[in-house]
Amino acid sequence: MRLPDDRRAYRTARLHLRPPVEGDLDAWASWLGDVDTVRYLSGTTSTRAESWRTLAMVIGHWQLRGYGMWSAVDVDSGAVVGRGGLWRPEGWPGLEVGWLTGPAYRRRGYAREIGAEGLRVGFEVLGAPSLISIVHVDNHASHAVAASLGMRAEREASICDKPCRIWQIDVDSWRAAR
Repeated sequence: MRLPDDRRAYRTARLHLRPPVEGDLDAWASWLGDVDTVRYLSGTTSTRAESWRTLAMVIGHWQLRGYGMWSAVDVDSGAVVGRGGLWRPEGWPGLEVGWLTGPAYRRRGYAREIGAEGLRVGFEVLGAPSLISIVHVDNHASHAVAASLGMRAEREASICDKPCRIWQIDVDSWRAAR
């Protein structure tokens, strides 16, 4: 399952979703250095150098898997407002659709927009039979996004030593909900 080189970037109503580049580091470092943003991810803030390694890991996922998390760029302002897309590192419980928005860009529907495009690309372009989202049990905002995308809470699990709820949707349910 790989995205062809000419199908790695997408445009939604408000966002340009593209593979991350080194120039995105300022935005990524600001999110990963923010206590509220990382609360449901690693739980600890990252230095700029640690954020660079995270960005490099995400870029490496693109190289290894042929798909990955996008940087989400507001088409009007050019600001990198978040990240999201498809993710499946070694040992992951399934092909995941994820989303994250920076503190200044929350409550604007960007996370849902990123998630919806991730589902579309996962099903229509990659041909995945089902997709998951892994959400920390206390991350109520992301639970609401997953539910709004038509996903259903499947089970609870410990992922990277964090209590999480795994949401799931299969292609037929996704098509029916559209």
